[in-house]
Amino acid sequence: MIDQLFEFVQNHPLLVGAFLLVLTAWIAYEVRGSSKSGVSASEATQLINREDAVVVDIREANEFKAGHIAGARNIPQSKLDNRLSELEKSKNKPIIVACKHGQSSGAAQAKLEKAGFERAFKLKGGMTQWQADGMPVVKK
Repeated sequence: MIDQLFEFVQNHPLLVGAFLLVLTAWIAYEVRGSSKSGVSASEATQLINREDAVVVDIREANEFKAGHIAGARNIPQSKLDNRLSELEKSKNKPIIVACKHGQSSGAAQAKLEKAGFERAFKLKGGMTQWQADGMPVVKK
């Protein structure tokens, strides 16, 4: 098996080189993207307690009612553009964007940054990670 791998590498150096280049670029992108303005559950808790951060939950209303961070505002991602004015009073506070798995909160965070919210963060792993970390949720 290993002999076949070495033979393949010797016979196809450009293909192997391209694969390694793409792999390296993908890893760099993932590392940079995951650390960029993302906060863990414990970091989010500190921002909420120490700096009165505002949590914006961008999930749909039924998911929000099933369990959310205490004090979070529910502004579904599809309505974020129209409801940004609701957050104007909080422009000087940190804003933490939470979604289900932490994947769609990056787009909402970018919209907030474009609208002038300089301290917008996404919750790494979303509500799934929040609950996995044993953090409290409220149902209302």
